[in-house]
Amino acid sequence: MNNYIKPVRLGLAMIMLALFFGVGMGVSFGVSEDTYKSYVSENVAKYPNVHDEKSNSKIWRYAQRAHFHSTGIAAFSLGLVVLTMFTTLSATHKTWTSFLIGLGGLYPLSWYLMFYLAPTIGRSAAHSHIMTELITYVGVGGLLLGMLMLSMNLFLGMFEGDH
Repeated sequence: MNNYIKPVRLGLAMIMLALFFGVGMGVSFGVSEDTYKSYVSENVAKYPNVHDEKSNSKIWRYAQRAHFHSTGIAAFSLGLVVLTMFTTLSATHKTWTSFLIGLGGLYPLSWYLMFYLAPTIGRSAAHSHIMTELITYVGVGGLLLGMLMLSMNLFLGMFEGDH
């Protein structure tokens, strides 16, 4: 089994981190949801010039989206990497494919970053913040490229290795 896992280990580790992040957020919501909501409401009150009446609920929703996206993306990415293990991809291409798919776990961090930034700089500024956009593009772009490589192997026989 180790020979199957070795080429995809990095991507698998990245996906497991995303899964732990998503589950951890869910647990932290259950243990102390009020901490998240207080962080938002206290900072929205400090910076009223960048907020409207919807800010508290919308910013809290960013934290929820980080949780939902992290567990969801990690779950289907785990399936994609397991599928990658058993393809005809070369070992190098399996490593790259799993790594790129694993980058998808960064996307939920953009929602968490928006949750973290928005109370102090506003929702629009948090959404267009350079780090938010960078994390989004790297995460989504990596996931799409990894899925493309996997699909090209599965359906077109590309990137095959020696068997």
